[in-house]
Amino acid sequence: MSTGNEFERESEVQIFSALLTPHRSLNRTGFLAVMLFLSVVSFVTGIAFLMMGAWPVFGFFGLDVLVIWWAFKVNFRTARASEEIVVTVSELRVRRISHRGHVAEWVFNPLWVKLDLEADEEFGIERVYLVSRGRRLSVGIFLGPDEKASFSKALLDALNAAKRGPTYNPVT
Repeated sequence: MSTGNEFERESEVQIFSALLTPHRSLNRTGFLAVMLFLSVVSFVTGIAFLMMGAWPVFGFFGLDVLVIWWAFKVNFRTARASEEIVVTVSELRVRRISHRGHVAEWVFNPLWVKLDLEADEEFGIERVYLVSRGRRLSVGIFLGPDEKASFSKALLDALNAAKRGPTYNPVT
């Protein structure tokens, strides 16, 4: 059962919508290829040490592959995090899902929100904040400096469009 407010929110036109996720340059196939390569190199090197009579070293070459596998698994687990930003005329909604599945959601009135950028001369934009009525929320954490600049410009344009209000196209 839905109330009238939920229906209005669902039917309201989105001015801006972004789903931000951490960048991962290695997919599952790439991961398997890297692990296979490391395993082969480690095994061959271990065999070389075994032939030289240094048999205790052979076991340590399996440990390095295990540690690298564990590090990649931790990295892939953190890639499940995401951040969704949606701007409509009546609200700006930020929904953040952590890599563990914890959901946090903030709702702002777009008429009261302003963007605050933390920038460095050398590195560019480091942080993008939404500021509204004493609350300050960092968004776009996953993005690089150039991506933050592009994202903040698009978000600022969306906030300005929300402040102008809905546009009506009369049918003639």
